[in-house]
This record gives sequence, structure tokens and C-alpha cells, in this order.
Amino acid sequence: MLTGRTDLTVTVSPGAGGGAPACFYPDTGRIEVDATHIGAPDVANPRRAGHKRLVPAAYGLLVHEAAHAAHSRWRTPPGTPRVVAAVAELLEESRIEHRQRARRRGDRRWLRHTVTTLVAGDDVPVDDPWHAAYLAALLVARVDARILTTKDIKGVRAAVTTVLGRKRLLQLREVWRQAHSLDDADAAGMIDLAWRWCVILGIDPHRQPHTPVPDPGVFAGLLAQALADYLAHTAGLTPAQYRDQQNTLRHSAPTTWTRRDPTDAERAAARHLAARLRRARTHHTEPDTRPSPIPPGRLRTRHAITAQAQAAAGSTPTATPWQRRVQLPPPKPTLHLGVIVDASYSMHPYAAPMSSAGWILAHAAHANTAVTTTIAFGSRATLLVAPRQRPHQVLELTAAGGSSAFTDAVKLADQMLQLRQPGRLRMLAVVSDGDLPDIEPAQRLITTLHRTGCAVLWLRPADLTGHTFTDTTTLAVADPVQAVAQIADAAVTALEQA
Repeated sequence: MLTGRTDLTVTVSPGAGGGAPACFYPDTGRIEVDATHIGAPDVANPRRAGHKRLVPAAYGLLVHEAAHAAHSRWRTPPGTPRVVAAVAELLEESRIEHRQRARRRGDRRWLRHTVTTLVAGDDVPVDDPWHAAYLAALLVARVDARILTTKDIKGVRAAVTTVLGRKRLLQLREVWRQAHSLDDADAAGMIDLAWRWCVILGIDPHRQPHTPVPDPGVFAGLLAQALADYLAHTAGLTPAQYRDQQNTLRHSAPTTWTRRDPTDAERAAARHLAARLRRARTHHTEPDTRPSPIPPGRLRTRHAITAQAQAAAGSTPTATPWQRRVQLPPPKPTLHLGVIVDASYSMHPYAAPMSSAGWILAHAAHANTAVTTTIAFGSRATLLVAPRQRPHQVLELTAAGGSSAFTDAVKLADQMLQLRQPGRLRMLAVVSDGDLPDIEPAQRLITTLHRTGCAVLWLRPADLTGHTFTDTTTLAVADPVQAVAQIADAAVTALEQA
């Protein structure tokens, strides 16, 4: 039904899918789906048309692999470099979903649900062009394929734009849009586009080993493994040796972290701060409309006729024929909070309390239905928690490296939250000692935010005497859990004075 073919078999069992949630084997005509994404065998009955509503993500996996079975009719030509072949397979992901949607419009619902549920792009560090381009092809390209919406990938788009630049992202977009228009059997066209992708990113597949693509959670397990095997071969290592080497490099990178559950004290501190933030109010007005019985304003014809009829009947008119534009204070403002955590070497002794402070701020804001994002900066800016993603766990940062990416981190937060856009309640919370190499550019950026009405709260270790920036509310903190009352006071004051 999904493919128009009668020569396919489907296997659903624990561990199926070749290490990915699902997989299509074209030579044998077999689709495999890992039963982990369905649950107990009595949850769904595939013989019933309505069963897919019980397991929408798993059904979306089946639809995606069916799209491969229906539309992946090309094979990689012999002699194609492995990196080029891997890129072509990556471009194929959004191309086949685009074709499936054109043939069966209703399948878009299930594909979108699967991607938004299983593809954890927000958990992948976006800190170099290769990873950024990978996420762009996996997620941003699905907007052009009309599977996802721009809102679905707002945070990812901002992150990859920061790393790639707008011009290079537009060049990559042109590549995947051309891929969407190719015929299902056009192998030469797909390989040519993959070469162009490598040229845009400055990759020489014959000579330049590159960082393997991380698996963001679905459809890419085999692709990532094939690329890793190729890179191991080019480095003269076995796949196991290459993985060990990459793990060593990854743990020595400037911004790394481990996840842990928050303590009871941290949860209590977040609840206390959330209660204080809930009582904060902004002085900014917001545009709105209000009905009026007299001009000026826009005439509402139906209401004007009602008013005339009421007057003709001898009753007092209650209809309001006019609609005015007014400025009203928001009854319960939605906070847009960017949390930026310093992961440079100077913060190494304070990494644990500062990581705790970052989680308390983000979790308290999220509890107030705020829009939050958490970004770490060292030598590079790394997106840790994307907007509208709940910060479930504390990210214990390993502080190392420089601190040159502060302005990049602020700009990334601004892109995702529109911190410089007036008319909303905005706040930037920085957890840092203020020991930055470029004070003047950082100060200019902070002043710009301040002048547009964005509050800037700066938390720094109590026993450090780093630079104090103007146009900020600066608070020295020894233990963020114990100092939550001070943090709450400072945050509320900064918000109410913005």
C-alpha cells in the first residue's frame, strides 16, 4: 500500500534495523523496523487501519523506509569516494520523503512526527561546518521537502547558520533542492550534487579525512558507520582503533559535558526562582486591538449594521462598529531567556557550580512557559539546549580552552530568541568570570541588548575578580543553590527595570 510494490517483506523485532531504528535492504527487498519504537506486542495490530495512531513514530519509520523502497532506484557508481557516496545518501533522505509526500500526501503527517520525535538534532554539538551541514541536510532540507515546518527546526537553523554563514547555507540549500527534483534512478545526478556539497564545504574526499558525522537518532546509523569505516581506512587504522582515537579527541575538545539528574536541592532552588519570576512584570506594552463604539479605527461592517438595527428598534446600541489599535501591557509576559555558560579554562574550578546555575536558570524559566536556550562558549559556541526543549538534566561542563567565542554565543542566542526585538520580555543570563580576550566587542554587544530593553544578568564566582561589564546586573555567586534568593532578586530586578 505504501510503495505500490508486491515484492517486499517487513520484519519488526527487537534489534532489527541494522543498528538504526529502521532500514531498507534493496537487494533483498526487506524492510526492518526495531520493535523498541513500538513497545509490547499487544500495543498495535498492523492489520487494523487505525493502529498507526497508537504508534505514530514507528509507523513513520515504516513510511520512511517504504519511501526508500519506492523511490531509491539508483546505486552508487563503482569508484565513488566513500565521503561522496555518504553525502549522496544523506541528500537522499529528504529527496525520497519529498517524492513520497507528492505521491501520498497523507504520509507527511507520520514522517513529520517521526522526525520531530526521534531526530534529536538539539542534542548534537553544532560547532564545525561538517556537523552543521549534516544537520542542515537532515533537518532543514526537510522543510523544502514540505515534511517539517520552519518552526520545527528554528533552533537548528539558527545554529547551522551561525557556523556555516548565510551564503554557504544558501549554496547547500540549492544543492538539496536540486536533489529533490531528480529522477528516482538518476545516480549520476545525485553523485554530482554530492561532489558539489563537498566543494562548498572545502572537503577533498580523496585526501582530506574529516570528522565523522554524529548519529542524531534516526535513519543515519548505517551512513555514519560507513563514513567512519572509510575515515579509519584513510588514517591507516582499524575501525575500532579509529573509534577509540575519536573518543579521545572528543573528550579533549574545548566544550564537553556529561549529563546527570538534578539534585533535590537544585530542584527546590529552581522552583523558588520560578515562583519569583512568575511575579515579574514588564513595563513594555504589546500591540493589540480593542472594539470601540466610536471612531477612529477600522469599520467592522457587520457590527455597524447591528448597531443601526438596534437604534432603529429603539434600543440602546451595544454593538461596537469600530476596532482600534491599542497598546496593552501583557497580563502574563512570556520570558525569552538565553543562558550562556562559560566553559573556558579559567572556569575549571567552578565548572560544577556554574553548570548548576545554568540549569537552575533554564529550568525555572521553562517552568514559567518561557522560551529558553542554553549555549556554552569556549573557543567555540556550542548549542546545548535548543528553544522549547525542556532542560531535563544538568549538563556538567568540562571547562578547557579559550573564551573567544562569547560574542558568537550571544549572537546565536539573539538569532534563536530575537533578544534585540522590542515588545517582549527578554533576558540574557551569563554565567562567567568575565575574563574575556575581547572586552570592547563584548561590551558593545551587551550595551546594544540593554538599549533595546533586554535585561542582562551576569553571575560570576564570588572569589574571582574578573572584568565587570556595564549595563548588566552582576552578582557574585559562591553556591548557586544557596544563593538562589539573591539570583531571584537580581533576575526580577533586571526584568522589571528593562
